Amino acid sequence: MSNCAIVGINWGDEGKGRMVDLLTQSYDVVVRYQGGGNAGHTVVNEKGKFALHLLPSGIFRDGVVNVLGNGVALDCENLWIEIEDIRSKGVSITPENLKISDRASLLLPWHRDLDALEEARLKDKKYGSTKQGIAPFYSDKYQKKTIMAGELLYPERMQAHLADILEWKNLILNRVYGAEPYTMDQIMAWLNDFGEKIKPFICDTGAFLRNAQSEGKSILFEAQLGSLRDLDYGIYPMTTSSNAIAAYAPVGSGLPSAPMDQVIGVVKAYSSCVGEGPFTCEWFGEEAEKLREAGGEYGAKTGRPRRVGPIDIVATRYGVQCQGATDIALTKLDVLSYLDEIPICAHYTLDGKQTEDFPFPAVLGDAQPVWETMPGWKCDISGIRKWEDLPVAARNYVEYVEQQIGCHITYVSVGPERDSIILR
Repeated sequence: MSNCAIVGINWGDEGKGRMVDLLTQSYDVVVRYQGGGNAGHTVVNEKGKFALHLLPSGIFRDGVVNVLGNGVALDCENLWIEIEDIRSKGVSITPENLKISDRASLLLPWHRDLDALEEARLKDKKYGSTKQGIAPFYSDKYQKKTIMAGELLYPERMQAHLADILEWKNLILNRVYGAEPYTMDQIMAWLNDFGEKIKPFICDTGAFLRNAQSEGKSILFEAQLGSLRDLDYGIYPMTTSSNAIAAYAPVGSGLPSAPMDQVIGVVKAYSSCVGEGPFTCEWFGEEAEKLREAGGEYGAKTGRPRRVGPIDIVATRYGVQCQGATDIALTKLDVLSYLDEIPICAHYTLDGKQTEDFPFPAVLGDAQPVWETMPGWKCDISGIRKWEDLPVAARNYVEYVEQQIGCHITYVSVGPERDSIILR
């Protein structure tokens, strides 16, 4: 038995889905333990190209059981749309290979409404939300004002619980934002549609995971977003509303007793960022557009252009520390092949002094990048599968990043396909 978490080291969008899809060949169970449908994992395999938002990335592997844990923001509607879309492409999804925690709370339609209403109220001070209802959902969860997925199995009790929450929620919608209140009939119609569709997948996943653990099965824990979007350790308040770090995996999965044998941190060979907030290494103009086009940097959920720049050593080193990473997967190295020189954000300056430390969020926006460059390799490396076959300049770049961030780079990705990987 071995347990492994695959997590993002930076702002998210590092390529975690492609790593989960690759490594699930060695695992029995894959668990999503936090977040919701506000981001996407892009997976390319023999079945096609997929953008997953809620489904765990192990869904394409025969014999692998996929679990949505109690820490997930469970949007029944978007999950069902995603299930139907993936099924239409020939992927089998049944209660045998997908299990939903009965302790996962439901993200309801009003959470998406509140997300959009609050972003509109904030105007030019908005958080850059994807408007999928994530922040209002987690706010309600910690106020103990959500419906658990397991309550769908007890409809009379759920309806009484929902009536109490509805009264409170309508006060906020109507008297704070001036929005139309919901009726009980509207919410029940939504639950009778989408809630009914996911009911066959709902079970005591804690018991399932404990049994898997006792049988010596291997479990892979899949995170959404990255260290710098973590609620506690990221660039607060421009973060997500859950904990994207590996330390939360046992809690959010439903198996709090799970030891973590390996933490694979995923890092892009350059930097990308969706959403608002300080982004010290950011490029602009034509320089940014060339990198964005080369890397296909558009959000898997929203389609909006990602902010881009060279790799940020300071932010990446901090992310490695937050995650307690034991190994690094460096993705999209092939994207840098067009550059004559490879730029690196090697240090920051803050208050006129050079620093190697990631600044406190309140002053992060004042940090300035200190650039270094390394020679480029100027050739296509996407077909290479052995470390020694990479150009010397590419190997030097990987080794430099490894030394600076203090964690071994075990995997080097040179393309989106499952087999486009170099194992060091």
